[in-house]
Amino acid sequence: MTPTARPTETLLAHGLGGSEFLPVPLTAVLIGGAWALTISFAVIAFAWRTPRYGRSDAGRELPGCVTSTVDNRWLRGVLAGAALILTAWLVVAAFGPSHDNPLPGSFYVLLWVGMIVLSVLIGPVWRLLSPIRTVLRIARGIFGSRVVGLTDYPRRLGWWPAAFGLFAFVWLELASPEPNSVSSVRIWLLCYLAITLVGGIICGLRWTEDADPFAVYSTVASRLSPFAKNPDGRVIVRSPMNSLTTLPIRPGTVTVLAILLGSTAFDSFSAFPQWQDFVAEQAGGDGADGNQAIATLLSTAGLLVFVGVVAVTFWSAARAVGGVQPDLRRRLPGLMAHSLVPIVIGYILAHYLQSLVEQGQEAILALGDPLGRGWNLLWLSDAHPVYIMSDHPTVTVTLKVVFVVGGHMLGVAAAHDASLRLLPRRHQLTGQLTMMVTMVCYTFLGLYLLFGG
Repeated sequence: MTPTARPTETLLAHGLGGSEFLPVPLTAVLIGGAWALTISFAVIAFAWRTPRYGRSDAGRELPGCVTSTVDNRWLRGVLAGAALILTAWLVVAAFGPSHDNPLPGSFYVLLWVGMIVLSVLIGPVWRLLSPIRTVLRIARGIFGSRVVGLTDYPRRLGWWPAAFGLFAFVWLELASPEPNSVSSVRIWLLCYLAITLVGGIICGLRWTEDADPFAVYSTVASRLSPFAKNPDGRVIVRSPMNSLTTLPIRPGTVTVLAILLGSTAFDSFSAFPQWQDFVAEQAGGDGADGNQAIATLLSTAGLLVFVGVVAVTFWSAARAVGGVQPDLRRRLPGLMAHSLVPIVIGYILAHYLQSLVEQGQEAILALGDPLGRGWNLLWLSDAHPVYIMSDHPTVTVTLKVVFVVGGHMLGVAAAHDASLRLLPRRHQLTGQLTMMVTMVCYTFLGLYLLFGG
């Protein structure tokens, strides 16, 4: 099959698939998804009367050789070194020609989507792969705290720096004037590297855990991984529902999740012809003739609206519980935030998995010739992308429905279990109703945005 385009040409065309490929009409999918969530809540509410998750002793230890392999310093060093070499490779590509440049594909597809898939499968991989963290660890090992960790990371900052970094990423992709240009990605990455390096020097490795947007993104996704470590440091396998309850509760946690979910929803919305026509009309033209500044402002405003709607609706639903003390009511959005994680990851996979499978191949092939000089450094010059998901559109769109609805059903289960642990007995059922209605709305709107355009 002849490739239709290179990553830099179609990077933001995520290949969402249309409702014409759904095995049933879109209206039936919307209604069915909402009813599936409602019925599952009714069943759970009456059959699930005591908390099942959140125990510190949950999980089954894997053989000791698994822990030894995971903790092997040489293996971890090789993987961290390989990530550092790949980073240097992309730095070289960043200053190469724009045509067929692997930087945008690696940035938007392999990093943004690929890292999340790895984190869901095996855990928070960015802690190992982060090139800045590797450099800081090496520097600390050689020079000690004189160079790395001059002061403690302020607890009040929590995940707020990461939230700003994540918003900067989604703004670049969804609202900036030239999101898929090599120069735009290059500037963003240089700013990210500088801020992360300086922050790590001042606040130590804690900065690379709580302030690095990719580290926080990986941490959020890893809460659906079946693998974790127990308090003794042994690798265990357990239900992802138990891992969800370990999501760190930091200042900015709800905002991080709202940015991830709201931005993905806006990405779907921005593909609607009505929105595109509105932006073009307000910008005073189409394409190069339009006012790019107005188009950017409108896209930024739309992105902020979607993120704000998610944040406000979830925060309000979590706090709309009677019979609880004011201190608990104030903390409920953070204590319930883990129930958003399956929804976020399900929608991200539904929206971007096709990009990872197909455009990810294009990005890997482009890595073999980063400077466009006809090199064949990965011996892949004769390989061609296989567009397997595009060739099977019905299967693809069905998977997307499963990801969205399945993520919401897990979210409902997580919220129900948390309510049993946190709320007074007489409010354990009624206290969930606002959250349930909110998640039904998320499901309905998520499916409509994914296929309605």
